[in-house]
Amino acid sequence: MGKKLSVVWGVFMVCGFSIWAQEEESEKAERTALKTSKDLTWEANKELTANDFTGAESDYRRAISKSKKNAVAPYNLGNAYYNRESFGEAFGRYKQAGETATSKGGKHKSYHNMGNVFMRNKEYEKAVEAYKEALRNNPKDDETRYNLALAKEMLKKQQDEQQNDQNQDDKDQQDQKDQKDKNQDQDNKGDNNKDNEGEQDQDENKNEGDEGKNGENKPEENQEGEGDKKKEQEQKPGEGDEPDEQQQQPRPNQLSKQQIQNLLEAMQNEEKKVQEKIDAQKIKGKKIKNEKDW
Repeated sequence: MGKKLSVVWGVFMVCGFSIWAQEEESEKAERTALKTSKDLTWEANKELTANDFTGAESDYRRAISKSKKNAVAPYNLGNAYYNRESFGEAFGRYKQAGETATSKGGKHKSYHNMGNVFMRNKEYEKAVEAYKEALRNNPKDDETRYNLALAKEMLKKQQDEQQNDQNQDDKDQQDQKDQKDKNQDQDNKGDNNKDNEGEQDQDENKNEGDEGKNGENKPEENQEGEGDKKKEQEQKPGEGDEPDEQQQQPRPNQLSKQQIQNLLEAMQNEEKKVQEKIDAQKIKGKKIKNEKDW
């Protein structure tokens, strides 16, 4: 039993030593790769200072591929792109540096420059967020604080312009709608005028037809003949065919002698009554007015 435990313990010791050796080897390889990456970064910095952008870009890329722990290489390559106004490539490298950096200082610089790229692209809302993240890692940086205030100001200005543009678009659309409605109203009015003109023409045609019926086209039996008028004018009183007793009768608008006599008697009686009334009033005197004059 004791021998078995010794064997197991010996196997465990061997396995543990093997794992430790592998980890040590891996860490040694990473240190070597990081050192190589930093050396390449140093060479790329010299080439960039000598305006050899092509050589510097190549060495920065090699440095990045050698070690993922080297945040300086992508950051410096981002600066190289930024200075050449290749802002898309610069942003990608700054983002890579911010994710790689383990120190707050490295993250602060990466997010600060990401904010600068957003400002260049007039993406002010994203710039505000990038500068805020930079200040979380270094709240004392005055330059980042200034850039954040500027980004907020530019964002507000941009939003106001967008709102004004939207209002103008809405106004233009409303004006177009109003003009369209106006044109439609004019078209409808024109159609109504045409309908009214058509009805007026129909009325005129109808009136002309009625005049034709009542005028020249009227049948002869409904018209008063000129011969009848002339014959009526030429006829004198007393020359008709009526008997003498009919001619001696009073005309409808004339009074007979008896009617005249009756009328005179009635007038005399009325005048007598009026005179009697006047005499009675003189005896009683004048009536008093109760109402005051104004």
